[in-house]
Amino acid sequence: MAEPLLKVENLSIAIGANAPRKLLSDVSFTVQPRAVLGVIGESGSGKTLLAQVLVNWLPPPLRIASGKVIYRGSDLLGMSGAAMAALRGREIAYIGSNPTTALDPTMPVGHQIEEKLRKIEPGLSGRDARHRVIELLDAVRIPSAGARFDEYPFQFSGGMMQRAMIVDALISRPKLLVADNITQPLDVTVAAQILRLLRELQRDFETSIVFVSSSLGTITDIADEVVVLHQGRVVATQDKAALQAQPSHAYTRELLAKVPRLWSGVGEVPRPSAEPVVLKVVDVAKLYEVKDRASLFGKKQVQAVRGVSFEVRRGESLGLIGESGCGKSTLSRLLSSLEKPDTGAIEVDGGDVAVLRGEALLAMRRKFQLLLQDPYNAIPSHASIGATIEEPLRIHRLASGRRLRERVCEVMTEVGLSLDLYDSLPVGLSAGQRQRVNIARAMVLEPKLLILDETLSALDQVEQARLLDLFDGLQRRHGITYLYISHDLAMVRRACARIAVMYLGRIVEIGDNATIFDNPSHPYTRTLLSSVSTVEAKPFLPQTYLLEGEPPDPIHIPRGCSFQSRCPFVFDACRSREPALLAGGAGHATACHLEPRQLPAASFGMSGQSARRAVDEHGVNG
Repeated sequence: MAEPLLKVENLSIAIGANAPRKLLSDVSFTVQPRAVLGVIGESGSGKTLLAQVLVNWLPPPLRIASGKVIYRGSDLLGMSGAAMAALRGREIAYIGSNPTTALDPTMPVGHQIEEKLRKIEPGLSGRDARHRVIELLDAVRIPSAGARFDEYPFQFSGGMMQRAMIVDALISRPKLLVADNITQPLDVTVAAQILRLLRELQRDFETSIVFVSSSLGTITDIADEVVVLHQGRVVATQDKAALQAQPSHAYTRELLAKVPRLWSGVGEVPRPSAEPVVLKVVDVAKLYEVKDRASLFGKKQVQAVRGVSFEVRRGESLGLIGESGCGKSTLSRLLSSLEKPDTGAIEVDGGDVAVLRGEALLAMRRKFQLLLQDPYNAIPSHASIGATIEEPLRIHRLASGRRLRERVCEVMTEVGLSLDLYDSLPVGLSAGQRQRVNIARAMVLEPKLLILDETLSALDQVEQARLLDLFDGLQRRHGITYLYISHDLAMVRRACARIAVMYLGRIVEIGDNATIFDNPSHPYTRTLLSSVSTVEAKPFLPQTYLLEGEPPDPIHIPRGCSFQSRCPFVFDACRSREPALLAGGAGHATACHLEPRQLPAASFGMSGQSARRAVDEHGVNG
């Protein structure tokens, strides 16, 4: 076996001087040349801290208690600042989980990467540096790489920003890349592209990768060997095949048992409700005007939401899924009356929220609440937890004095918050506890509808499961209706009776849980399912369905089917006519020119080529 590129020996990280507490304890492992090592563990296990130590980036007041991080024979932890600066960003690269804050917002993306390249290679001309950066941007499949070179970070989607950060990390052709949870905030198609891209680049550049994640499915998709962290300690180190077949530690077996399933052993899925309709959306559309850069006073229209219609019944959970930029969050703002639709109606409990104003809208807002993704910025840091939960009751003048505190305590108890937190500030709360504060603030008004916009996406799978159990209990006791807006397909499978699939502002398929996950009729739905990282076999194979690039620009939506440029089964009708959302029976509807019989049958063993042949045999022309 070759000499390890990186060797971590008995590493311990502590906080505190008088009574130090260890956050990492005696961590040891090796990283082989040209290999991918996965690091898995729940939130709080020490994964991110370990990733930072590997590049000798330890924020105070944390300190090294013991151990070494040996890179190519030298201990990084004992290096001078100058020596470490010569390695970091050159031979050793790091990518964090939040690409949107990693670059200077006042400079074009390509210029920032070019600036780094010219510092690493001072003799390189500006023209050659620009050419190399554009080549790499193109290699990571950023569309129109030459034009994107001069665009600013705010003009990049989350997926494109993460690709740009990969270019920034690989521009120096590093020997070691540390990737810390880089796919968690991304939707499934972009995450799948990033994983495949990293594997390709790892082979091309012969780079070793330490890939840190809280998703066991993601780790098994990319890693050769897996390190399992639990409470700051390494409890197992196994190759990924052995880890799945014969996990060596009880904690690893516990993690495997907690991984949400999409097809094998999913149990009984939620069933559609027969209760009265609580939310009715009828032909809703929203356009935004943006400046046309090619014209001094010209404007362009972004078609964010295009003719969306659906219903949700009392006590039901509807999932809304799709890639970033498909219109999900715009729709959530329309549904929660933060914005008004240009056309169409949004009825909550029979009243159209789109036309309400003033006191009438305030009264209607008691019936629906919006829960957002970020558990840290969604609640004020300067207000006590009790005061934060009290605020809606004060705004709606529903309680005061002793009854106010009693009502808040009732809700805190119901959502699993200790009453000892009532007068405390939220500092020190975990992400899961903060989301429970958000849930309590919404529940205190006794709403009929909760709109959950990526509410659980910032949490690990264990905490997600706890909050899903909480939502189930609230639904049983109060008959609450949920709209889950999410890119987490396993969570939607577990929680939702019906699922609507959005693409480029439209719903392209809607149906019950079993139909959407086991036998969907739209190629895009199958693409989403083929992209998800999971420890189980997939009935829809990435070789057949995995997409490249980004959806079309919502300013210039192509004629015909909006999915035609990425569909593996496109034929003539797709290029000329936009398919209508047509009912297919049992509450299922699809917007596709293909008939279900013309798609490959779901198979756990069919190759991509065999699947394509199955389509061609039915006469569909590519």
